[in-house]
Amino acid sequence: MVCTIETAADEAVTLTSDLIRIDTTNTGDPETLVGERAAAEFVAEKLTEVGYEIEYVESGGKNRHNVIARLPGADSSRGALLVHGHLDVVPADPSEWSVHPFSGAVQDGYVWGRGAVDMKDMVGMTLALARHYKREGIVPPRDMIFAFLADEEAGGKFGAQWLVENRPDLFEGATEAVSEVGGFSITLKDDVRAYVIETAEKGIRWMKLRVRGTAGHGSMIHHDNAVTKLSAAVARLGNHRFPLVLTDSVREFLAGVTEITGWDFPENDIEGSVAKLGNISRMIGATLRDTANPTMLTAGYKTNVIPSIAEATVDCRILPGRLDAFNSELDEILGPDIEKEWIELPPVETTFDGALVDAMTAAIVAEDPAARTLPYMLSGGTDAKSFQSLGIRNFGFAPLKLPADLDFSGLFHGVDERVPVAALKFGTKVLDRFFRAA
Repeated sequence: MVCTIETAADEAVTLTSDLIRIDTTNTGDPETLVGERAAAEFVAEKLTEVGYEIEYVESGGKNRHNVIARLPGADSSRGALLVHGHLDVVPADPSEWSVHPFSGAVQDGYVWGRGAVDMKDMVGMTLALARHYKREGIVPPRDMIFAFLADEEAGGKFGAQWLVENRPDLFEGATEAVSEVGGFSITLKDDVRAYVIETAEKGIRWMKLRVRGTAGHGSMIHHDNAVTKLSAAVARLGNHRFPLVLTDSVREFLAGVTEITGWDFPENDIEGSVAKLGNISRMIGATLRDTANPTMLTAGYKTNVIPSIAEATVDCRILPGRLDAFNSELDEILGPDIEKEWIELPPVETTFDGALVDAMTAAIVAEDPAARTLPYMLSGGTDAKSFQSLGIRNFGFAPLKLPADLDFSGLFHGVDERVPVAALKFGTKVLDRFFRAA
């Protein structure tokens, strides 16, 4: 029986639903991990079932596993294309959802559940095409490396970062890579769709702040209260507005929107004009300046005891080229009494040109003839931060044709995360064209 691309597109929907039903919640605490291993075993079974020889790599304890498979291309002397996706997801509270977040329900034209857009949709499409190519004996123009990874949602320490440091041989010959948060459509006006391809992402610093004071009884007067000092510092940082900076990636995106729509983005009102972009304005707006958002506070152990230590965590996202300036502002805002420690992941940036970009654009236009493609910067981060250390050029390209009224950016880590069934089928067909031409 010959399996068509339509069959593969249908399978992508099924696989996405199946993957969502495997709870792969990653809290960042190794003791609370659940299903990353189960998801890796599922992927491994689906690949070996059609004849792949896989590398099944444990990267940090019994529940941290990665699956890598290579499909030889017609010209193995060319640099390989790495297609990577993560299997873990962020937590979800079922009481807040319309459907259970790990149901994988297919209803109302959507596949529902945690990971539907971040990023089991791309994993499902990639896995369906990898199986399709092996079953049908389809040979891509160059080697393809399919990587299904652990721990992205906690920075990749036990996933991409671990593999790059300990098993770089698995990615030998890879020169370019595609993964999540790019290739999706935004409707600008009059049903004009632009598909945004991620060419850059902000750097990440997950920072812990610590203040020490004098412990004592809560009924006394205290001038050295760690909680008070920390609260004041966190408030200063959380309310601080870092300066506007227009990077090359953002300028190119805005210029493309202007060309398509005629809208102006004057630099003296850049944030106000970006608001015209609708739902995606939050994502684009977050790439106009550095951000430092406090996320957690920890102090004390009893109502009538003043603790000697208070701590806070802050999620910092830093524009390419801004690290030194960011550090200077941070020191000025916090002052000398605040201890700082952090995990830092670098920014990513490449140019929007070359044969790979041409192949992405051609694949999208073949399925949506009126489409345009634009580069953009992601305000978050992906496993590209690890792979760039191997000299790999990274793009976000998980193509989806989305309804104009869908708040897609709000679905990432959000309640009622879901992906349109039609978008999954569209994306599978676009990726098929792209893989065959890349």
